[in-house]
Amino acid sequence: MATPHERKHYGETIMKSPYETTEGNRFLGVTGANLRDDLQIPEQDLAAACAYLVGEGLVTVDWAQGNTPVMVTLTHQGIRLLEAEEEERG
Repeated sequence: MATPHERKHYGETIMKSPYETTEGNRFLGVTGANLRDDLQIPEQDLAAACAYLVGEGLVTVDWAQGNTPVMVTLTHQGIRLLEAEEEERG
């Protein structure tokens, strides 16, 4: 199981991956398998981080049996949060 620091990092990287991959298009998503493989996140931690982000209203997730994320898509709120962070960085 992930530490609190790892969980925070997983959530941030899960958010950034679809944002960068889809260029902020909320109609496109990233597969859970790609997130797991590209970000090197253990399956259980990926599911937990995605569930947290869903609860915060930042992503939507299509789930397979066993609580496995099949597709992760940013919500409008998630995109706005990432855009605001980009603006803050300049």
